[in-house]
Amino acid sequence: MLKNVPPIINPRLLWILSSMGHGDDLALVDRNFPAHAVADATVTGEVVHLDGVNATEAARDILSLLPLDTFVETPVVRMEVVGDPAAVLDVHEEMQRVVELAEGRPVALGTAERHAFYAAARRAYAVVQTTEDRPYGCFLLKKGVIFD
Repeated sequence: MLKNVPPIINPRLLWILSSMGHGDDLALVDRNFPAHAVADATVTGEVVHLDGVNATEAARDILSLLPLDTFVETPVVRMEVVGDPAAVLDVHEEMQRVVELAEGRPVALGTAERHAFYAAARRAYAVVQTTEDRPYGCFLLKKGVIFD
């Protein structure tokens, strides 16, 4: 047992978060995402499943441990809605709040067209698949650094 590690964060995910380096991306995806097909090309080549957890619950706990990159304009990128790339869905608005609460500052969320998101996710460190049932609940989180 460890203190102060959220119960959602299983041992494999804890290892992944700690082994990621500055600038590495973590793909946090919904239940519809082709996680295993995409994960084969990632650094770790694996999917970590977070069953019974939605995207924003997972992000809240992940971001309690993972600093976001402050050297890029958009350290969080969301998948765009097909046919309506400017649409901002409830899951996107909720993620915005979770990210800003975790960081204690305004954070811009970027967007990526669906296939561009898949390509970026293939370059990620790992894929974390939630059971998020809201469409387009897919995000890339770019790891930052901690300045002491």
